[in-house]
Amino acid sequence: MPLYEINGRKPVIGEGTWIAPSAEIIGDVRIGKRCYIGFGAIIRGDYGTIIIGDESAIEEACMIHARPMQLVQIGNRVTVGHMVMIHGSTIMDNAVIGMHATLSDNAEIGEWAIIAEHALVVNKQKIPGYKVYGGVPAKEIGDVLQKHMDIWNAGKQVYVDLTYQYPQSFKRID
Repeated sequence: MPLYEINGRKPVIGEGTWIAPSAEIIGDVRIGKRCYIGFGAIIRGDYGTIIIGDESAIEEACMIHARPMQLVQIGNRVTVGHMVMIHGSTIMDNAVIGMHATLSDNAEIGEWAIIAEHALVVNKQKIPGYKVYGGVPAKEIGDVLQKHMDIWNAGKQVYVDLTYQYPQSFKRID
């Protein structure tokens, strides 16, 4: 597993979590149970702390970093899409962060909020729960409806299921 300790700060990984061999988990990073950490993800808690809740998916090529002595907190069953950048932010349970979005320092994303692909959540921006935001900078574009939650619950379960499948069937074949 690609885990690194620095200055006595080392990762703690929850039961059933799967981490891709090309991901890098550095320093004070605490990952919950049954999380999926995708290929090329970098989660860097070298001088801050990063906490990721249970059953969250950090997809491929994401970058997560905490500012000095600060906390990045990602709730339970959060989906962080491919190539997302999270820097010094808080994300509540069940939120969805679309591919290639950027969350700047001290941003707060509410429960079940959806951040659209390529959106920019600026420094100190607060996104309320159950809202859809998109654009640069991110602006409200709608409400999260039950149909969105149903679709995303199914998508979240796919990644939880992968945490069981990868350890049993993932094989390098070169």
